[in-house]
Amino acid sequence: MDRRVFLSSAIAIAATTRRAGAQNAAKASTIGWLTAQQAPSLAPFLDAFRSGLAELGYLEHRNLEIEYRYGDDNLLRVAPLAVELMRKPVNLLVVQGAAVPLVYELKLPIPSVYVFSGDPVAAGFAESLAHPRGNMTGLTFMAAELNGKRLEMLRDIVPELRRVAIIANPEHPGAQMERTYSEETARRLGLEVEFFGAATEDQLAAALATMDRHPPQAISLFADGFAIQYRQRIIDFGMKHRAPVISGWPVFARSGAICTYGPKLSDSYRRLASYVDRVLKGARTSDLPIERPTTFETVVNIKTAKALGLTVPNSIIVSADEVIE
Repeated sequence: MDRRVFLSSAIAIAATTRRAGAQNAAKASTIGWLTAQQAPSLAPFLDAFRSGLAELGYLEHRNLEIEYRYGDDNLLRVAPLAVELMRKPVNLLVVQGAAVPLVYELKLPIPSVYVFSGDPVAAGFAESLAHPRGNMTGLTFMAAELNGKRLEMLRDIVPELRRVAIIANPEHPGAQMERTYSEETARRLGLEVEFFGAATEDQLAAALATMDRHPPQAISLFADGFAIQYRQRIIDFGMKHRAPVISGWPVFARSGAICTYGPKLSDSYRRLASYVDRVLKGARTSDLPIERPTTFETVVNIKTAKALGLTVPNSIIVSADEVIE
């Protein structure tokens, strides 16, 4: 049987099961947590999400049940896991990261709220941030303009900075916007930037081989799931060539990037709880605009700076949320 036909049939059966279960549902709500990632990688953010739920009066195993499903870095598992959650049944899905576009394609009859690193409009599941599509809404980490700020930070950290390499996954929704902001800022700062697109391990290897012949002075790494997966390889390459790496999420600085500046992810996951609350109380996802980041954090890795013989300006250090010695 064709995979799409199978999934459509499974979704229809699951929807029937869900309606039957809803008729016998108690006051407690059940939600499904769905991600393509592994559990350990999301533990601190899941804690923030649960904290947000508790602040709104939802206590797990008392008036809220959460069914957890992890794809363990296998995107092919996402659709079957979504169907499995519908069969439980659950009142709504909470979808994370790379699983979001896949759930959107399923056109599920139950609402979904999400956190997504890319641009929902560029990804096709929103007409605009104010008008979500497909029975889904949530939060995006995308703030493309921050890439310009990161180049300014690199300029302040690296003496006589002139050449910066940008490494990015061109298939990540919104990457083109991030590139545009970076190139505009680079022109203003008098920097030369070279863009290296990499969506696969082979493409990344080719990009690093090209850079190896004429190493940049610094690297701006656009944050997404692919970048996280290969962060150590990219950071080690930068260290080899004494080219500091900057990116958007704390995990990169904790892995050896000299600095990160971007959305405060724990706040976004805590905010996700408010979407769950409103949908469980009857709000339609189409009436809940998608939120962009509103709080930001800086993490500075002094250990990396010392290893590269660089001095991070005091103005950056005193404003940092975390300093790694």
